Amino acid sequence: MAASSSPPAALAAALDKLLDGQPRKELQARAQRMSEGFRARKPSSETIRDETDALAYALTRLPATYAATASVLRRLCEEVPEFSPASLLDAGCGLASASFAALEIWPDIANVELFDRSPQFLALAGRLTQASPHAALERARVVAADLRAPPRGGAADLVVASYALTEIDDDALPGVVDALWTRAGRALALIEPGTPRDYARLMTLRQRLIGAGARIALPCPHDRPCPLTAPDWCHFATRLARSRDHKLLKGADAPFEDEKFSYIVALRDPEPARRARIIAPPRLGKWGVELRLCASQGIEETTIAKRDKPSFKNIRKSAWGDAFNLGPESEP
Repeated sequence: MAASSSPPAALAAALDKLLDGQPRKELQARAQRMSEGFRARKPSSETIRDETDALAYALTRLPATYAATASVLRRLCEEVPEFSPASLLDAGCGLASASFAALEIWPDIANVELFDRSPQFLALAGRLTQASPHAALERARVVAADLRAPPRGGAADLVVASYALTEIDDDALPGVVDALWTRAGRALALIEPGTPRDYARLMTLRQRLIGAGARIALPCPHDRPCPLTAPDWCHFATRLARSRDHKLLKGADAPFEDEKFSYIVALRDPEPARRARIIAPPRLGKWGVELRLCASQGIEETTIAKRDKPSFKNIRKSAWGDAFNLGPESEP
């Protein structure tokens, strides 16, 4: 399980302020209706109809989308430490969770552009970004536009589409990603729900981006087709704490939830590191830690023995989704 990524304090405080005077029962009913709509694959334009719907979404889904996006962008920072974007395009931004995550990791981002087709999301995102300590978010350019017809503009160092492509029809998806890649000056991050459907669509887009000259930096250690076969699929998870209101609106008792997600990060340059990746939760067995890896030559299973104390100590700190350095006898 990847490390928890809670929303930054300023964002959490802004959400708490928006809750002042709001009837919890009404928000809970809105959250339930919204959840049913998403499960039925209704677009957000049908499920988010007013400011109260947007607030219910913020309380129930923003923490999870923030956590997943922050997890992906943090791995990009770790794998490509020389990448330090000065500009960001948050495409299909929703409530700007990707912008908040990016600014927490790269606080020197100077220019931010957000666009979404939902006026309800954009209105609430505007209120949330004004509470950010980052000047780039306070002065962000906010545009009302659909992913199917994204706004024109110059290249941004980092383009992120987080939980946005899932609503795009299959036939429109290639054109959308082509447009996003055109605006990606250095990197494009696509983060989607961790379902077999969304993973399969990402794999199609991955091959399209490779054909356009992109270098896949994460999570893959190679440019060949994904070696996983159904019913398996590549996805990861991050654990996030639930606030009291979060639990209330979801009708849940557990103090945390695990958000599953799939993703790809494409670079224009430099050539990314080719390290194996842990693609399932590590399993602690009698003799050591068992790992399932996606490596340069495909799927590999390996065990780090307890008797190998230095390696075992290090691997105990590793999590599902982390990179892993195979020994020379395993990794050509």
